[in-house]
Amino acid sequence: MFIERDEGGRLSSSSFELMGCRGESGAFRDWSNGAGRSAEEARSGGAQWSHSKHPSVTLFLAVFSTGIGGTFQYGYNISIINAPTMYVQKFINETWEVRYSSDLDRDLLRLLWSIIVSSFTLGGFLGAWLGGPLAVRFGRKRTLLFINVIVLAGSALMGASNPAGTFELLIVGRLLVGLHSGVTLCVQPMYLGEIAPKALRGTISLGSSIAITAGILIGQVMGQRELLGGEEYWPILLSTSCIPAILQLLLLPWFPESPRYLFIDRKDEIKALQALRRFHNADSYWSELEDLERERAETQLQQSKQLCELLTDRSTRWQLVTIVILNVAQQCSGINAGLLIERLGRRVLILSGYSLMALWCAAMTITLTYQASYSWVPYMTMTCLFAFILSFGLGPGGVTNTVTGELFTQSSRPAAYMISSSTNWICFFFISLVFPLIVEGLKHFCFLIFLAECLLVTLFIYIILPETKNRSFLDIEKEFQARNFKAGMAGGVNRDVEMSRF
Repeated sequence: MFIERDEGGRLSSSSFELMGCRGESGAFRDWSNGAGRSAEEARSGGAQWSHSKHPSVTLFLAVFSTGIGGTFQYGYNISIINAPTMYVQKFINETWEVRYSSDLDRDLLRLLWSIIVSSFTLGGFLGAWLGGPLAVRFGRKRTLLFINVIVLAGSALMGASNPAGTFELLIVGRLLVGLHSGVTLCVQPMYLGEIAPKALRGTISLGSSIAITAGILIGQVMGQRELLGGEEYWPILLSTSCIPAILQLLLLPWFPESPRYLFIDRKDEIKALQALRRFHNADSYWSELEDLERERAETQLQQSKQLCELLTDRSTRWQLVTIVILNVAQQCSGINAGLLIERLGRRVLILSGYSLMALWCAAMTITLTYQASYSWVPYMTMTCLFAFILSFGLGPGGVTNTVTGELFTQSSRPAAYMISSSTNWICFFFISLVFPLIVEGLKHFCFLIFLAECLLVTLFIYIILPETKNRSFLDIEKEFQARNFKAGMAGGVNRDVEMSRF
């Protein structure tokens, strides 16, 4: 369908007629209260309209539908594997005895169990590399829908492992479920960040973190012996990952694709505008449309960057360094900041979060040193531990994903999420291997390592990361250009140098 534009390159009134955006009187309407506004009034005054501080019903339901089959699965599957540990190991031992008529060596049993558990991490790492290309080719929503086929297959394999007498199915099933989690941890925050109004972007992006926490909690509940944690029910417990996948397949198709993806990547302006109207309140979607037009005008000659192109692109150098350090620190440091992220801003929350975490690390080192000296010291240690967890949740735990999506424009965002998610999975695997050795070697002084890490990250964020609250992606990018091209700008280098290499 042909889209007309005015002399300034903006959508003309006839284009909005095609969408059904014209009211009875011929003027464009404020759809929330029926007050008529012309297109020109909306454009000229859109930047001054007050942004709603509450998400629309459609946006709220989209966050739920995305999370239930997305990052909820990640939290759920790292949680439910703990409950049936003894029963699964017994199943492996019995299967081995039936096959080879001999008992399984204890060290080999421990190795097989470790492979079953860690195959989830391997799948997640592989999925992180697939998430970016899939999101570019098929779109954010379609990728989230298609990837459910993998988790359904993984759930079926794990559920069939016991009846089939084949413990190898657990390895393959966990690998497939991890592959799904790797893709969704990359694509879901991208989708939520792109459908949210600028004034609510931080709050909506927290949907990913909230879904993870909910998944862990529900996984712990389902793993109770009174429910599915008993010996005879563990195959059912491991196969229940299919339930969130089915729910998402039923719910998510009712919601639009990301307006930003439709408008900038697919050039489908009518569907993009319809999606904007569904996701946003009438007092905010005009200004969001202006941001989309500005970003497309700035990036119309750019294609979506591949991973290698992003790594060698000088214009995104400090953004990449920032998200890598934030994701490494997030894993090495270790809820909901929804009420604070839009009020205080991302930078303040991250800085205060890491600063407080450093303080609690120092306090725990002291209390653990004198643990046996006074009867009240152990209670102080527990208090510091809870304070540490709270500081993590209010700071880096809730804000890192939000910042990752805000530091990049449309052409760079998928590849950036690939790097962010891959870094997260690598650090998750590395810490799970190294942390027991650190504790064994340093005892309670191990917290001094995390103290130093938190202080270094706080210093880095203070110097490098600007505040991104209520700012467009283009404005954030332009602020980083001054840093990325600092040397070149002194010599008169303009924006055409954007594709310069390291």
